[in-house]
Amino acid sequence: QVQLVESGGGLVQPGGSLRLSCAASGRFINIYTMDWYRQAPGNERELVASITKDGITAYEDSVKGRFTISRDNAKNTVYLQMNSLKPEDTADYYCSADGQIYTWTPVRVYWGQGTQVTVSS
Repeated sequence: QVQLVESGGGLVQPGGSLRLSCAASGRFINIYTMDWYRQAPGNERELVASITKDGITAYEDSVKGRFTISRDNAKNTVYLQMNSLKPEDTADYYCSADGQIYTWTPVRVYWGQGTQVTVSS
């Protein structure tokens, strides 16, 4: 069984910081791009940040300069450091990974169950 497990969410005041983690476990033989998405109530899920296996990153415009995505390939873990948090960052945050279980199976997207981030005073 393969799974992604997020942690690190919670309640933080505006201007504060949080660090999300997402660990992939199970029979992955390859994990390629890993992403963080978020979904606020009433909104569609949106891509926040991506990181390739080689460490190339991309960010949604509203988080540039405030959020940093990183990964530890040895631990199959991706992180999202979130600084200068704003109330509009409040959402459920999900990680995803493009993974492969066997060499003969296609790469598919795996999702975590999400972690809630609330930015409020």
